[in-house]
Amino acid sequence: MKNRKTLERGIHILFLLCGIVSVAFVLFISLYLIVSGVPAIRTIGLKAFLLGEVWNAGNAQFGILPFILTSLYGTAGAVVLGVPVGILTAVFLAKAAPAGIARVIHTAVELLAGIPSVVYGLVGMIVLVPGIQKLFGLSSGACLLSAMVVLAIMILPSIISVSETALRAVPPEYEEGSLALGATKMETWFRLSIRAARSGIVTSVVLGIGRAIGEAMAIIMVSGNVANMPSLFTSVRFLTTAIASEMSYAAYGSLQRQALYSIGLVLFLFIMLINGFLNTVVKRKEI
Repeated sequence: MKNRKTLERGIHILFLLCGIVSVAFVLFISLYLIVSGVPAIRTIGLKAFLLGEVWNAGNAQFGILPFILTSLYGTAGAVVLGVPVGILTAVFLAKAAPAGIARVIHTAVELLAGIPSVVYGLVGMIVLVPGIQKLFGLSSGACLLSAMVVLAIMILPSIISVSETALRAVPPEYEEGSLALGATKMETWFRLSIRAARSGIVTSVVLGIGRAIGEAMAIIMVSGNVANMPSLFTSVRFLTTAIASEMSYAAYGSLQRQALYSIGLVLFLFIMLINGFLNTVVKRKEI
């Protein structure tokens, strides 16, 4: 009996330590970004940094408004394109698909999740970019639209897998009661099951948004990576691609390097705000 209690206490302490380590990592990252990013914001000025429309390291101009708007528009476009497809696929897998077809689709989703982001970018650069260029008669197909499509494909595995798990966790009694009251299967799935599983579905969307905002390598290959104000058919640069494209040659201690750290801080705050907002919305609906 004593041995079991000692073992349980040891496991409890181990779990507690793991939780503390996770929180410590988040705090460490937050503090590091604040310490590294605030000096540049002080030097440049908060308004000039966040609302400036020109990024030119040679002239010491570090305005990131084009990057912010591009990241917001690109993520929003990816969500608009990817979330409906992901949720509908999850409903099909959880409720309607025969076992054989479900296995095939599961395998495809797992493969999508395992493909490196650089491969998405390579395929997008070879297939998608020339296709958009020819379809819309553009001088270059490397634009915001290409980035949206690639991001939408990349967030599908997270949305499908998490949403499917949430839908399968809905108690069967809910659906049986709905069917007994005369609702069709389609009405039950869309009016009851999705609502009952909305917490898990919103979590999948949050994960998808996190990946879309944080992606760099695939986007740098299909967006053109030019610091323009965002437009659907112009080459653009995201917050992440700005860091990835310039960090390697920015001199240590320079204002440019500090400004790149500041971009990382802004990106980190965006993700925290989006997660907090979506979690608040879910909790209010549950109440």
